[in-house]
Amino acid sequence: MAPVMNSTSEVEKYLKSLKGKSVDASIDSLISLFKRRQIAGSEPCAMATAHILLQVVAKTKFRDVDHMLETVRQVGCKLVAAQPKELVVANIVRRVLGLIRDEASEQRNEGTDDDASPEEPFPPAADAPEPSEAPSTKYDGSTDYLHSGPRHVRLGALMSVGSFPASKTLLSLLEASPPGHPSLSPLAKDSGTSTPRLGHQNARISAIRAEIIDGIEEIKDEISQVDDQIASSADVQIRPLDYVLVYQPSHTVQKFLLRAATKRRFTVVIAVDPRLASSPREVPGEVPFASFRKKLQAAGVASMNIMNIGQAAHMPRISKVVLSARCVLANGGVVTDAGAGHVARAAKEKGCPVIVLSGVYELSPESSMEEDELVEWGGAMGHAGFSDGLFVKGAQLQGAVTELIQPELVDSYITNLGIHSRNHLTTIVADHYKAEDVDFQLWGDAER
Repeated sequence: MAPVMNSTSEVEKYLKSLKGKSVDASIDSLISLFKRRQIAGSEPCAMATAHILLQVVAKTKFRDVDHMLETVRQVGCKLVAAQPKELVVANIVRRVLGLIRDEASEQRNEGTDDDASPEEPFPPAADAPEPSEAPSTKYDGSTDYLHSGPRHVRLGALMSVGSFPASKTLLSLLEASPPGHPSLSPLAKDSGTSTPRLGHQNARISAIRAEIIDGIEEIKDEISQVDDQIASSADVQIRPLDYVLVYQPSHTVQKFLLRAATKRRFTVVIAVDPRLASSPREVPGEVPFASFRKKLQAAGVASMNIMNIGQAAHMPRISKVVLSARCVLANGGVVTDAGAGHVARAAKEKGCPVIVLSGVYELSPESSMEEDELVEWGGAMGHAGFSDGLFVKGAQLQGAVTELIQPELVDSYITNLGIHSRNHLTTIVADHYKAEDVDFQLWGDAER
């Protein structure tokens, strides 16, 4: 089994340790935490990945946009290799690569519009001011770190049509240059895109860097607000007198049901796997999910615990099943805690709808991965302890930590963007990921 520890507190410790560290040291530290599974789970891994990529973008000196893309991709390959089972790590890297491509495209388009002036191919006037210095971007290790200087003034914006006669021929244009200015043809004029000046290039990189940092901050806010946004759909999904079955409810599922409990009266049936009963969120020796049940009771909602092996007997009374996801594939497959597949199959057999709660950052563009590549295996302490010495010595045991639920077992998906069917997932993937970044980690494997 995976080590029992609070990954959220480990992330907080890691973020505090970033101050005063170099980028390379911070990357190595996160890779070590991923490998030892001290940071595990969708939200902790996603948040830690977003923070380290923010450090990379903010503190690294880039020659150009291609250098920025390559650097982020190389760091992403290292993080994915450290924990390939956590698909959210690759998702966050893809999101950041997409941000860089979008901002570079916008800067390129703006530069083309401002610098290229086919209708006014005249040199600047004699008294035109010199362009200001490129903006400077500083990073001090905190959240509020952007201090931008004055914007770069493009020469094309300083040209005035009324300063020179508007002749129709190229010869007239060359002859119309004022005294003291060399004659310039439209072909000789710097376009600002093919052969930019160093100052102009630095200004573009600084502007792109600032926008990418803002974009990563938005991704971090999205991750932290996912549970509240998903819970806003609870009133629509949970009806009065419903019997709702949940399996090893995550923080997302708990907040979802507690939100519904403010307006609905229903019954919650909690299926507990005895091997996973010692959750890091619970107090050792206490009834599993006792704190969650106390909150439900305070809201006037009845609840009960059952063993996972006996949930089929309760299935005829169940109105719907609510499960949390560690990751959702583009084809609708769900990677979740081991044991949830048994619940989903029983619900499908009884015709009970299965609802999966997942943030958009947990939706992966991967769809063709083999089940063996997704399932994580842990130790066998949940099946046999040291007291069974002879049995343990003569047998090789494995305990599954996660499993894959096939897409045909899921009826609907609730994300922070709303309620979706399986067919709509491909649209969300296309909106959040670039096609050229889907297999970025495979390029790194090929190079190594």
